[in-house]
Amino acid sequence: MKDGAAIYFKDWGKGQPIVFSHGWPLNADAWDPQMLFLGQHGYRVIAHDRRSHGRSSQTWDGNTMDTYADDLAELFEALDLKDAIMVGHSTGGGEVARFIGRHGTKRVAKAVLIGAVPPIMVKSAEGPNGIPIEVLDGIRQGTVQDRPQYFKDFSTAFYGYNLPGAKISEGVRDNFVLQGLQGGIKGLCDCIAASSETDFTEDLKKIDVPTLVMHGDADQIVPFPISGQLTAKLVKNATLKVYPGFPHGMCTTEADTINKDLLAFIQT
Repeated sequence: MKDGAAIYFKDWGKGQPIVFSHGWPLNADAWDPQMLFLGQHGYRVIAHDRRSHGRSSQTWDGNTMDTYADDLAELFEALDLKDAIMVGHSTGGGEVARFIGRHGTKRVAKAVLIGAVPPIMVKSAEGPNGIPIEVLDGIRQGTVQDRPQYFKDFSTAFYGYNLPGAKISEGVRDNFVLQGLQGGIKGLCDCIAASSETDFTEDLKKIDVPTLVMHGDADQIVPFPISGQLTAKLVKNATLKVYPGFPHGMCTTEADTINKDLLAFIQT
């Protein structure tokens, strides 16, 4: 990157490129179910570790949504990606929106926002139903004080394992902790603010490619009424698909359903 940070990425297969942006505090490995499935269906699948996450550089500065979007734009340029489908989950959905807001869609064919943070998560005068800043401060505090245990606890709501009838996978929870611990503590704390306090309203209005908004109505991390429901109204001609009972981490817990719907949208 321009500031010397190194961004790790996977680049598998051949065909039309699909570029994945992961959620907090994870990394590109969170997309393995989708990358394997879509790669096997003839697509080139690419996923990077956001700066200060996973195997990318842990930077003290630059952990902002603008920089995340610019890093991704540099990756697009380096790989000369064209006619790409952008897929973002949670914080990654904000990254996709800000990328388009800052860099346009000349290299983008379609966009998918899954359990994504736009338009803005934090409670404010403009968004009175948002998440109180005190809750977000609690996430920061938990991350700083006892990150391993906090991430293990956080994974319960993330994957909806506290919902009635949930089939709990301790392996999935352990993998969440593993990916979270690979990130840099400073960057992860900065990212909480970047994802929850950034206003993506104007970015969403600039999206001019076919867009699919996917959201679980049992999402406890990014509640549907303050995110996907509003995003679908702001993005011109967006398609909204709501999944009854699906949690925030539905790309993992409900991978078969999500993969099928992603493929159908991409092929349309």
